[in-house]
Amino acid sequence: MAASIGVYSARLAARVGGLLRAPGKPTMVIGVPRRTAVTTNTGAIYPKPEKVSFGLLRVFTVVVPFLYIGTLISKNFAALLEEHDIFVPEDDDDDD
Repeated sequence: MAASIGVYSARLAARVGGLLRAPGKPTMVIGVPRRTAVTTNTGAIYPKPEKVSFGLLRVFTVVVPFLYIGTLISKNFAALLEEHDIFVPEDDDDDD
């Protein structure tokens, strides 16, 4: 089922790519390499594919920018609320 979906999507991409390409230029469909079988013809199981782990690089490229963007959004929204007097913290002096 999944293999037939992959073949169908590749055909669709080739068809759409053919419509969008300039006349006279060849069409190239770039596919993701994937394995469609788990065993060989003799019944041997293929080895596990290599896993590429980015570790801390992935953490920093995902967490840090979105944390910064979230901080900017919340700061701007708090300033907007204060500007329109929707939420204004009261100044309670407990120094008495």
